[in-house]
Amino acid sequence: MMKIFRLLVLIALISPVVSFEASAHCEIPCGIYDDSVRVKLIREHIQTIEKSMNSINSDGANNAQGVRWVMNKEEHANKIQEIVSQYFLHQRIKPVPRTDRHGYGHYVQKLELLHRMQVAAMKCKQTSDLKYVEELKQLVLAFEKAYFEHSH
Repeated sequence: MMKIFRLLVLIALISPVVSFEASAHCEIPCGIYDDSVRVKLIREHIQTIEKSMNSINSDGANNAQGVRWVMNKEEHANKIQEIVSQYFLHQRIKPVPRTDRHGYGHYVQKLELLHRMQVAAMKCKQTSDLKYVEELKQLVLAFEKAYFEHSH
């Protein structure tokens, strides 16, 4: 318990120095989109979060290395949230009129999956519980199916 407390104190001391750099695709819009690349990037971030959590959860990590793994997992969870928000929600998912019942249903499905991804990424930042990594993996699969199989 004391080890976790020290780790949290170190994170609190370091976190004001950490900056978040937005690197989402432009919002001009430039018309250059590669949706499959963004999904691949999300998967890579999930893999990195999983590796970070496994390292955090291992008994052999010292405090300094543990802090680095926590910061790494948080950075990649932020990147997932950025892709979901800045790329998919702001630029790629277009509103559909409620009168288009079929299209509106697919629209709502994509919104729900992206929102759930945002929450799961947040949970990955809050904990080192691998169930949220598994949830993210399942959500990405479901979103990919909904997004690429239905018009967007």
